[in-house]
Amino acid sequence: MIGRLLHRAFRANETAVHELNYLFWECTTRCNLHCRHCGSDCFAASRDVDMPLEDFLRAFDTIPAQERANPFTVVLTGGEPLLRPDIAEVGRALRRRHVSWGIVSNGWFYDEAMHRKLMDAGMGTLTISLDGLAEAHDWMRGRPGSFERAERAIALAAAEGPRLHFDVVTCVNRRNFKELDALYGRLQALGVPQWRIFTIIPIGRAAQDPDMHLTDAEFTALMDFIAAKRAEIPGQARNDGHGMTVTFSCEGYLGRYENQVRDVPFFCHAGINIASVLIDGRICACPNIDRDVFSQGNIYEDNFWQVWQERFQPFRDRRWTRKGRCAHCKAWRDCLGNGMHNWHGDCTEVLNCHFGKILPVK
Repeated sequence: MIGRLLHRAFRANETAVHELNYLFWECTTRCNLHCRHCGSDCFAASRDVDMPLEDFLRAFDTIPAQERANPFTVVLTGGEPLLRPDIAEVGRALRRRHVSWGIVSNGWFYDEAMHRKLMDAGMGTLTISLDGLAEAHDWMRGRPGSFERAERAIALAAAEGPRLHFDVVTCVNRRNFKELDALYGRLQALGVPQWRIFTIIPIGRAAQDPDMHLTDAEFTALMDFIAAKRAEIPGQARNDGHGMTVTFSCEGYLGRYENQVRDVPFFCHAGINIASVLIDGRICACPNIDRDVFSQGNIYEDNFWQVWQERFQPFRDRRWTRKGRCAHCKAWRDCLGNGMHNWHGDCTEVLNCHFGKILPVK
């Protein structure tokens, strides 16, 4: 109980200070794949034109240098960021501003030449998606050969060593659920330092796809799987070259599993330490949060830094989430209504309750 009280106090202080240290830039909505779980509904020929680099930099430069967090990371997301021909130029421009930058990629275009180009431009972080073994991954990504390309990218990144902060992210669904042990072994053999696991929420293309959503029994078994893998490597030094860190994402509060599947307790940092600039200039938190409901301004109309300082109230005061199934939940003070991406549309009810999915101990 003392640990939970301390974490609540820490969270309250972080919220009050709301130091921005992680900024997503949705630099394109073009994508070469057609993923079943896409929340942005991206296509190769997107209706959105890639945001010009100078527009993003103009917004970024509203952050006073003396008030910029250290470290500060800009993450390029999409769509598929590697479809931008100026990706290295973007990276160099950010490095000249003394900030770390990285990308989230499906790996299709990530070959040796691309790896060297990005590293030479100062890339510091990289996330590659791998959603099962070959058949399951290609089914998920909607394009044959996707697994082979992603695994090539993973091997290149893992071989880079500590210079690159690298992880693999996997969306667990009903198709790849039984492959997790095999996938763990494959990633470990490739030298992946960290494997981050998440599940899907019913938005975008995944909303009406039953294959994408785990049953409560499967969700509980997934928590047991992560806990068991973490227990194989004792202590906190899992990412020291002697094993692969396995973590569950920041989706929501997990009750008895909190200390077993994460290094730190659940805390949705959206709008508290994390912001995003979306393809059309809207200012939000994480890109997969409902942008029609929770956007806080637009870089083409507002000063980005002023928006960060003065708005984002729905993210920093979560009392509004005490409704529906959250109204009388005993876990609300630790959960605060789950991750913000679980609130969409009219926000009358949370889409997912991870705490409620976990089956009682037999």
